Amino acid sequence: MKGRDAKPHIGIFGRRNNGKSSLINALAEQEVAIVSNEPGTTTDPVKKSMEITDIGAVVMIDTAGTDDTGELGKKRVGRTREVIKTIDLGILVLAENRFDKEEAAIIEQLDKWEVPYLVVHNKSDLEAVSDLVRQEVRTETGREIFEFSSIHPSKRDELIGQIKTAIPETAYLTKSLVGDIISQGDLVLLITPIDEEAPEGRLILPQVQVIRDILDNDAIAVVAKEREIDSLLKRLSPLPSLVICDSQVFKKADASIPEEIPLTSFSTVLARYKGDFENYLLGTPRLSELEDGDKILILESCTHQVSCDDIGRVKIPRWLSNFSGKQLEYQVVAGLSKVPGKISDYSMVIQCGGCMITRKQLINRLKPAIDAGIPVTNYGMAIAYMHGIYERAVAPFVKLDPGSISYL
Repeated sequence: MKGRDAKPHIGIFGRRNNGKSSLINALAEQEVAIVSNEPGTTTDPVKKSMEITDIGAVVMIDTAGTDDTGELGKKRVGRTREVIKTIDLGILVLAENRFDKEEAAIIEQLDKWEVPYLVVHNKSDLEAVSDLVRQEVRTETGREIFEFSSIHPSKRDELIGQIKTAIPETAYLTKSLVGDIISQGDLVLLITPIDEEAPEGRLILPQVQVIRDILDNDAIAVVAKEREIDSLLKRLSPLPSLVICDSQVFKKADASIPEEIPLTSFSTVLARYKGDFENYLLGTPRLSELEDGDKILILESCTHQVSCDDIGRVKIPRWLSNFSGKQLEYQVVAGLSKVPGKISDYSMVIQCGGCMITRKQLINRLKPAIDAGIPVTNYGMAIAYMHGIYERAVAPFVKLDPGSISYL
């Protein structure tokens, strides 16, 4: 399942015919999910967009029953569990007072991936929650069961209130990309190459996001291609307070931009905004420690048409092989697809900016590597390191001292 929507994701889990789709319809107050009395109507995870007051747009993910059977059923259950890595909140749907190994398995995965969740007993108009099940859930999860009826959703607003309380604010409150390092009236120069990788007639999403963030902070955005920079700097007054460039022209920007002007990249901005910035800072210098035969995992967070000079598939492998002087192997994984083999097979993970996915999806994408002690870095930070301008690239956000990291 590809993570291509940065809105908060809420996953609905439970046995077949527990009313997961009906619950989504009740929350949306419209029929957005197919409902049937036939068990197994939902066979694959299905995304449904809706609005929740005070949170805004969210993506509800309707999943296959956790008790599906047969070879095909096992694959459906596997895909249901994969969804857990991509969500910001889970809702475990019970019915008919059933709480057993099926539910325990989902809870185990939710806890493993540190996903907050609610426990809802649906169809409570037909059968109320028993004291025994209520106590079992309390003992197993530390949570109270919320009784609900999708057919008579009188407690809809109360359930939405619980969702708003349980979902992390970081999933829906947008923080500023550069607002804390610029001031009102500052001039920010953006260097944006227009090459074969640039989309026809538009800018890439990180560039658009940064321009909007600059304007939201009452600063001034000036956009130019890399070959215009030298002449532009002679005409600009005042000079930029900050320069942000595409990672591919980092070296050119470093040579052109005076040392006293802070310089970073769109990818480095995204690394701090939604990536695991602390672990990127720890992992990036490990690029100098690679050995012959090491496998490098490159994670793209979207699927796109591959060009002959693709940044992740062509340029970074070329630069890294030249930088390290080692014979390295590269594996590129797009979207949120499964990583081939074991994560321990890899010596380094290089993650893209992640502009097309949620922060939770990105963090959980990197979690297996970090848990295994494998260094992780980001496209922009890795490129800056390989070109000898790493300290300058991260200087707007942190101060690197020998043996320590000081945050500004």
